Amino acid sequence: MNKGTVKWFDAQKGYGFIAAEGGDDVFVHYTAIQNEGFKTLEEGQKVSFEITNGPKGKQAANVTVEA
Repeated sequence: MNKGTVKWFDAQKGYGFIAAEGGDDVFVHYTAIQNEGFKTLEEGQKVSFEITNGPKGKQAANVTVEA
């Protein structure tokens, strides 16, 4: 499991980027967020995630917000 910080996330468009620890920025789509209710992220939140290969490169999957 990778860790990182939300760089930015546009709730209206449903996507953003995570700054991975020790790595590149990773695209994140709202469908990858593992929480109940409205799936969104806030800038600066610490998250855990898996990296998959999406149609345009690295993409986050199974994103969970760190407590």
